[in-house]
Amino acid sequence: MNTQVILSLISGIMIGGIAAYLGTLMLSKKMSVVAGPLAHLAFPGVAIAILCGFNLAFGVFPFVLFGAFLIWMLERKTKLPMENLSAVIFAIGVGTSLLFLPIGKAEEALVGNIMHITFTETVFISILSLGTYFFVRKIYNYMMLINIDEDLVKIEKRDISLYNLGYLLAIATVVSLGVYLVGGLITAALIAIPAGASRNISKGLIQYKFWALTFGVLGAVFGIILSIIFHLPTGPLIIVSNAIIFIFSVIIQRRGNKV
Repeated sequence: MNTQVILSLISGIMIGGIAAYLGTLMLSKKMSVVAGPLAHLAFPGVAIAILCGFNLAFGVFPFVLFGAFLIWMLERKTKLPMENLSAVIFAIGVGTSLLFLPIGKAEEALVGNIMHITFTETVFISILSLGTYFFVRKIYNYMMLINIDEDLVKIEKRDISLYNLGYLLAIATVVSLGVYLVGGLITAALIAIPAGASRNISKGLIQYKFWALTFGVLGAVFGIILSIIFHLPTGPLIIVSNAIIFIFSVIIQRRGNKV
């Protein structure tokens, strides 16, 4: 196994794991749909990175983080649902990118570039993934409580707005990392599918988080290995691997219901 494959697997494990873990919270809050529009907002950043010849992260992260902050600001000012605001962000991201993204170089934006990841990028991805994991773990219970009853959080004198901002920035970070793995077109699936598969077979919150993280990692590993064997794009194969895991979870759930 050469160094490039090892770097790709490490990066894939980190991104797949944190995306699935965050997905358990997003699915509980019915916000999995938000990841898609934010991912599409990465397209202009990818285009700028390609045109200027600098690292993908320097193009993607500013755009996606700004998009998350913009959603947070607009939600506070307009009181519109986050899903509605996400649709606006989606239109801005795709519309802007289509103006100047070179069609001949669009593959990296659409399906990711994990098989060409560098050592520096792998270290960056690992640190950011672990940092995001510990941050999400810290706010997890409060975000679940906000979803159930905001008044309970207000009683503890917690600023719900700041929690929502931190939550959105965590989503933006994971979405930006997901662009490396599967591109901006299908990042939402990287977050939603493992969490959905985990919910099908889990009987408690601990199992729910554990299996989601496990499925996210397995989907990334299987997708990367299959792409090496069959010489096909890695991003779509990772999503297909996750989809197969989801199908198996449905079968297991149905068998469990019959017992």
